[in-house]
Amino acid sequence: MNRRFAIPLAIMAGVLVILGALSWLLLSKFESGFSPDPVSIACASLDGLREQNRLTVFSASYNATVTTTVTRMGLSARKTLIMPGSVRYEVDLAKLDADNVRWDAETRTLSVEMPPIEIARPEVQIDRIQSYDDGGILMALTDAEKTLDQANRKKGVSELAKQAKNPLQMRLARDAARRAVETSFVLPLRAAGLDAKVDAFFDFERGPDNTDRWDVSRSIKDVLADKDKRGAE
Repeated sequence: MNRRFAIPLAIMAGVLVILGALSWLLLSKFESGFSPDPVSIACASLDGLREQNRLTVFSASYNATVTTTVTRMGLSARKTLIMPGSVRYEVDLAKLDADNVRWDAETRTLSVEMPPIEIARPEVQIDRIQSYDDGGILMALTDAEKTLDQANRKKGVSELAKQAKNPLQMRLARDAARRAVETSFVLPLRAAGLDAKVDAFFDFERGPDNTDRWDVSRSIKDVLADKDKRGAE
């Protein structure tokens, strides 16, 4: 099984776009004595992430070995298929909204609750498939070989997807997703000269030890709404 880590070019390109926009904004604001606002920067970063939609954070290669047997007219035929394939691990960034991003002014920490990892349908490497059969007479007289091939292909794809869900690979995918999302938020904050931390996590990881800080922090949606309200007054 070969592994391939990816902090993808797509998210880095998105970060560069965000940094460029923020640089222009901050340059114009600093000239009028503006102090950078972490919530506004986080909001801009969030918009940039959402525009990327599905983000591939990790990929891995697997080999599925499956066997199917068919019996007809007292004869049997068996065929084994070795199917290599790759699987992408993705995060649907369109599901990330302002309620999932919270700012804790006391600890200067931006917390980001990420959408769950999704496993894309395995991509079979057709040119590397190997097959072995036993039952030439039955396959020569009937369509048994076609039946065996169809069954093995279905089993092979299912086995690749099953292998992709193993705990180690899921953990590696989540770690890669955390790094990618944290980078997309922390770089614009640092570019603005702000000393802030970014804590990206998945819902099931939010345990009793850190629930309190999540409760006292405020979503950037609420913070911006209060600012708009005060501005209207």
